[in-house]
Amino acid sequence: MSNKLTRYSPEVRERAVRMVFEHRDEHDSQWAAIGSIAAKIGCKAETLRLWVRQAERDGGQRPGLTTDERAQMKALQREVRELRQANEILRKASAYFAQAELDRRFKP
Repeated sequence: MSNKLTRYSPEVRERAVRMVFEHRDEHDSQWAAIGSIAAKIGCKAETLRLWVRQAERDGGQRPGLTTDERAQMKALQREVRELRQANEILRKASAYFAQAELDRRFKP
């Protein structure tokens, strides 16, 4: 489905996010915890921060779309795009056949 190559398995992501939540109190800030844990698992701190933010949205701790809502939104946007393309094709076909019918009626 996705063209993106995921470098980290879902299990690694979940574990890293869980570690941030568990060790948040041991650091001055959440960002410090993220930096420390990112270095340990071998990913960039910004990547881990995005995972943490999404986990917070999924858990209702932060406003925004959850993972499921994002997937549903993406599917609906794809469906709307496909329906618009189909409507455009039907509109052009209708105009073409209407013109063909007009041309046929007036020819002697």
